[in-house]
Amino acid sequence: MPCGGLVVGDGMTVGVALNAVDSDNQVDASVRLAGEAAAAGLGSVWFGQTFGADSPLLAAIVGREVPGVQVGTSAIPVFGRHPVLVSSQAQTAQAATHGRYHLGLAVGTKFLTEKGLGIPFERPIARLREFLTALRQLTETGAADFHGELLTATTPIPARVPGAEAGVPLLVAAMGPQALRVSGELADGILPYLAGPRVLAEHIVPAVTAAAEAAGRPAPRVVAFVNAVVTDDVAAVRERAAEQLAFYDRVPSYARVLELAGVQRAVDVAVIGDEKTVAAEVQRYRDAGATEVVLTGTDLAGEADRHRTWALLGELAA
Repeated sequence: MPCGGLVVGDGMTVGVALNAVDSDNQVDASVRLAGEAAAAGLGSVWFGQTFGADSPLLAAIVGREVPGVQVGTSAIPVFGRHPVLVSSQAQTAQAATHGRYHLGLAVGTKFLTEKGLGIPFERPIARLREFLTALRQLTETGAADFHGELLTATTPIPARVPGAEAGVPLLVAAMGPQALRVSGELADGILPYLAGPRVLAEHIVPAVTAAAEAAGRPAPRVVAFVNAVVTDDVAAVRERAAEQLAFYDRVPSYARVLELAGVQRAVDVAVIGDEKTVAAEVQRYRDAGATEVVLTGTDLAGEADRHRTWALLGELAA
């Protein structure tokens, strides 16, 4: 159908990230919002992992309460977690949702790892590789016998969760060359964030695809997370977005992709404007190689504009 002069409705796979931390009850609010997303025609809802709600558990509850919608976590840092325990969480979520759960992992950040957990942020790529290797064994077979330099994962008793026999899609919030290589070799796809269309097309998609091909794996999923909202109050919303996204300007992995895009701030890749503007940018991500697009920060301008944004996404997914 037409949208401000742009033809949409080509069956794009689109979703939204939900972040109901300001609600009276985050679980209840997440279920309500996921129901609204499904009613709007969106295919997936995603939950971040910080120091608050347990994202696999939240995804399991939401997926159980809202039939049909895909649920995912983006993303669980590998520092401070163990593959056996994460496998248990992921398989349980998969069984609860009857196969609609997607597990996202990340190396995390030096600041949160060391300041929050008291764990040295050392050899993150090596840890990611070992974590994925052990986790793949666990989610596919329900058993592991992995002895690495940084991690050991063995199963003297079964680790299979009945109902999760099909396994769990493993995705990684990877954007740097080394993380992309590991993800292409060992994961099912990636979850790039703050990586604009040009960076996606020229740097990220070719690298992860080449790694997957070299490892004899299928073409990876590329689930692009994009800050975007449909609004008429562009200047005020952009100012609000700049405040909320400022943290990422100081994180080296994000600073790198922003530099590759020719910008300095995370807000510079945020998509804020009318329906035509947002729809065109979503299409740019698809043209750049994204297999799925997930919008985040859609509540930045208030409820009315969130509904407006989700209505557009429903059209894009139709």
